[in-house]
Amino acid sequence: MNFILRQQDYSNPHSLASRFRAARAKHIVGLIQEAFVARGEVRIVDLGGRPEYWNIIDRKLLEQLKVRITTVNLEDQAPTSDPLFTQLTGDACALDVEDNAFDIAHSNSVIEHVGDWAQTERFAAETRRLAPRYYVQTPYFWFPVEPHFSTPLFHWRPEATRAKMLMKRSYGFMERTDDFGEAMKAVQHARLLDKAMMRHLFPDARHVDEKVAGLTKSLMAIRG
Repeated sequence: MNFILRQQDYSNPHSLASRFRAARAKHIVGLIQEAFVARGEVRIVDLGGRPEYWNIIDRKLLEQLKVRITTVNLEDQAPTSDPLFTQLTGDACALDVEDNAFDIAHSNSVIEHVGDWAQTERFAAETRRLAPRYYVQTPYFWFPVEPHFSTPLFHWRPEATRAKMLMKRSYGFMERTDDFGEAMKAVQHARLLDKAMMRHLFPDARHVDEKVAGLTKSLMAIRG
């Protein structure tokens, strides 16, 4: 495993990714505490999330603040017996639930995967509709290392060039393929956003830059 991939290993609590995720948890806990004061319980919808992600927050705190989390994914999820979670199969760009059905809408590194710009706008609108509070995090386009391909400057090249590169060897979490069509799908699987895009998508949010070595690595939009 190369250096960049080692720093993206969430199973290692000392990796850069794990330390950043722990720091982000402070923003989420703040929203949870606000919601609990307002309602005496907290309903979270985690768009594109998984139960194991929530290990970033102390379990006792989640129980104390009466948190219940609904994870939403397009595909069926592995069943869980954990009473903290409800699992919902659905499209996070168009959920069949009422406005403000939850107290907090949450997504971590998901918005860049939902599709083209029209889909991205739909996802953002749903996030803002589902709850009075939200937290959205996404990798930043102008950070020099692309997190999915774990390669410096990779994402700044034309899509066709990136596809041809993936046909020669694997990059990061993406496996080499002999098929140009599959390579293009892999390249288009993640469409990173910049600050202007995030401000347009979430105009009522507080925007926070997550930095490493003085460079913005990720973007967070938070409405409390």
